Amino acid sequence: MLSAERGAAGNTLEAYSRDLIDLAGFLSSRGAAMLEAGPDDLRDYLARLHDAGLAASTAARRLSAMKQFYLFLFSEGTRADNPTTVIDSPKLGRPLPKVLSEAEVTGLLEATRDAVTRAEGLASLKAMRLHCLLELLYATGLRVSELVSLRRRAIGTDDRFLTIRGKGGRERLVPLGNTARRSVLDYIYALKAAEKQGRAASDWLFPSSSKQGHLTRQRFAQELKGVAVAAGIDAERVSPHVLRHAFASHLLANGADLRAVQQMLGHADISTTQIYTHILDERLKALVNDHHPLSRAD
Repeated sequence: MLSAERGAAGNTLEAYSRDLIDLAGFLSSRGAAMLEAGPDDLRDYLARLHDAGLAASTAARRLSAMKQFYLFLFSEGTRADNPTTVIDSPKLGRPLPKVLSEAEVTGLLEATRDAVTRAEGLASLKAMRLHCLLELLYATGLRVSELVSLRRRAIGTDDRFLTIRGKGGRERLVPLGNTARRSVLDYIYALKAAEKQGRAASDWLFPSSSKQGHLTRQRFAQELKGVAVAAGIDAERVSPHVLRHAFASHLLANGADLRAVQQMLGHADISTTQIYTHILDERLKALVNDHHPLSRAD
């Protein structure tokens, strides 16, 4: 149902599957079955998650999977009731997104650019791939799953934009700056040259020998950690998602509109993008302090 009717992405389906398998294991240990679980069983499961030290956000996601599962059973007539209707969601905080400074992102880009300059032979294409990935990620704020699964046709006849199919099958156009565009075109040129020399041709922009046929999220994250070390940045602070946050935060800090950032990130709801409003608050305070007449009074 999630796949056919809601167009849920593969990552979402995998996450819901893991959550429901974990719930099934808990219920089985109590001698209960998924189809017969009551509110108390489900509350006990959430209590176990809390006792295990899981974050409220993780518990909320598990509850979301449970609610959708039991709503589906109820709507299909498999159950006469929905045991999750009387269960409240865990209260979530609003943690600020982890962000790198503009100077730190510049350091990462310089590290990959230096690697391209030093590399020779087969290592050169791999270095160009990593530099292109980093340029694209910071220039567009794509989700890492969207980035690594880009097809070459995403770079259309108008290479100023990427055509992205995001969550729920929704398509969006993402503008591509000059620097990132040059990086992509240089990488494609090198990729085509390698294919003429015997490399297997592929429709993927970042092909690999993985079962998916393209670079995996995990492999890119590992390579990114190596770039962080080369740039003198704590590797624990660097991930593809942190760079997506950096894209959004740096845009807002430099005057971008929140709605425009929402569209580029592919958020269906503006409330998701509002985790970045602390950036707007700082910008507005600076605007008042710098330009309001009373702020300049002695």
